[in-house]
Amino acid sequence: MSKQPPRKVIFDTDPGVDDAMALYFALAHPGIDVVGITTTFGNVSVEQAATNALYLTAIANRKITVTQGVKAPWVKPGEAPPDFIHGADGLGNLAHRVATHNRLDPRPSAQYIVDMARAHPGEITLVAVGPLGNLSLALKLEPELPRLLREVIIMGGTIDEPGNVSPVAEANIWNDPHAADHVFMADWKLTMVGLDVTHRVVTELSLFQKIADHHRHVATDTLHHAVAFYSTFYSGLHKHLSFGPGCFAHDLLAFIYLVDPGLFTLESGAIRVATEGIAQGQTMLNRRAYIDYPQEGWARHLPATDVCMQVDAPGCLALFEETLMSNWLSH
Repeated sequence: MSKQPPRKVIFDTDPGVDDAMALYFALAHPGIDVVGITTTFGNVSVEQAATNALYLTAIANRKITVTQGVKAPWVKPGEAPPDFIHGADGLGNLAHRVATHNRLDPRPSAQYIVDMARAHPGEITLVAVGPLGNLSLALKLEPELPRLLREVIIMGGTIDEPGNVSPVAEANIWNDPHAADHVFMADWKLTMVGLDVTHRVVTELSLFQKIADHHRHVATDTLHHAVAFYSTFYSGLHKHLSFGPGCFAHDLLAFIYLVDPGLFTLESGAIRVATEGIAQGQTMLNRRAYIDYPQEGWARHLPATDVCMQVDAPGCLALFEETLMSNWLSH
């Protein structure tokens, strides 16, 4: 029986602790081939995001193209990065970093996405786990992008679960709501992995200690340090996480969906994003497409998004542990 080749992936990210979890899962999983990393503002500045992407890949002994992308939202004023969640450096305020020598690709992230999609039509999945400015800009540069990419998976948004930056908004969408609405309105194969499922999967700090003890490697030591900082924040905010302690591994679930979508239950429909006012950043799913709503923006035949609404949390955690405990690192 022939084995399916690994899925070519561009990882659009703002690392970020949960971004680091997601990246190392992607590098460790045999079904994923990370061909490039595009960076954006969000958890940190875009400059720090690019620095972190270069560092995380270098210490894992991987040579992967890294580009720097958008540094601010399309319309709304930018916000200060949440250093109380991820640390000022995005990785839990590392005490020191080992010397590395890799360098950025000079192309802007949006141009890199377009170049790769044109060079490999129908082959590349884009996994976006930060604000969606790079993807929105790439779509402006190449309107045919939805037909050139194989699939787009985003970590962002929420439908039923309360938001994490407002009662209704998730941080990645809220950070650049105009870009997000642009992305949801494009006609590609699009899946949203939002708080409805990411708040159901808790990774405990003890698991990252186990992974670090197993590998005894700078990459997994760095990940353990970053998650310890991240878990302190989440365990203080959500009392049900304090016993672990633990954290939500938001961005990780986008890659788990990629390799094992059967762990998720989906709902499908058009999504619009509130771009102004008290609901800014809210992702609104039209569950009654047969109704002709009078408000502008809810026309019939809008592109549909698959939305992850339920998740097999034990299955996700087992897959993550098995993948990170595998022999994916060389000394």
